[in-house]
Amino acid sequence: MTAQNSRNYTKLAEVPDMSKLLRGVVKDTLPVLGTKRHATGDPQAAFEVANFTVDREHLAAYTRATGLRYSSELPITYPFVLSFPLFLQVMLAPDFPCRAAGTVHLTNEIEQTRPLRIDEQLTLRVHAENLRPHRKGLLVDFISEISVDGELVWRQTSAFLGMGAKFSAQTPNEVRTRGEDSGSLLERLDVADETATVNWKVDRDIIDDYAEASGDKNPLHVSKIGAKAFGFPAPIAHGMWTAAKMVAGLEGELPGALRYTVEFQKPVILPARIAYYTFRGEGAQPGPATNTPATDAAATEAPATDTPATWNAQVTKGSDPKKVHAVGKFEALS
Repeated sequence: MTAQNSRNYTKLAEVPDMSKLLRGVVKDTLPVLGTKRHATGDPQAAFEVANFTVDREHLAAYTRATGLRYSSELPITYPFVLSFPLFLQVMLAPDFPCRAAGTVHLTNEIEQTRPLRIDEQLTLRVHAENLRPHRKGLLVDFISEISVDGELVWRQTSAFLGMGAKFSAQTPNEVRTRGEDSGSLLERLDVADETATVNWKVDRDIIDDYAEASGDKNPLHVSKIGAKAFGFPAPIAHGMWTAAKMVAGLEGELPGALRYTVEFQKPVILPARIAYYTFRGEGAQPGPATNTPATDAAATEAPATDTPATWNAQVTKGSDPKKVHAVGKFEALS
């Protein structure tokens, strides 16, 4: 895996403070103080933090909130929360086409050549690209990359929808003429006649713990008043909490070199009981969900020869499998 861009990254001494960034997000919504946003082209802001080391207590808090195991190897979804402050830094840049408070995370795809380790020094990079139309606004991809000693190990593409955003008169023709994108990457699985692999309860306490660990304290997730302001009767779970939980349900089965794609659909309104379905390969037989403690040696052990190259997964409402919260796909990389 190699880096796919030649951007000029602004080098930061450390990851930006989330509380300061969130204040910036709130300020940006104010009519007078906020930045007037125009979709004039692909955002140019790009940020890099070198020599980053993982805080073990932070990782432990994240694994407790998601049910992932704590070991010397980082869960494939954990770097999302490490890089999320850089997402907000890009969103708050003057050339970002829409307000951060009006964006919705639609899909996420992660590729890693191997698991990152807790004792490694990491270089984090984030930029946004591929601004394109969607029936409800504009889509933009956030590209996150994590390197170790100059080697790109982990790369993520996160598609965010700017609700109601439109191209401006100044948008270059080569951007304006990009085709409309539905934002969909995966097809729903037919699980109506299947038995869930595992069922989970999720409540405010769990999501509050995740909000604390991830730094994403959006009122939509942690406040009933904030959720109602966005049209929901109660707070909703973070999409990336659901994504992490889907990994937890297959932990111990997945290889280290992996592509993980997830598409978020109906929100998980709290409290909730959700059902998780897993399928081996392209078939329709639910597979086992394992989340048992393992030593570091077991975690780094090569997968057995009968480990399927592909897993499909889906999270639905516990009482109604037709109400889909997220669809996922795990693919072993050679």
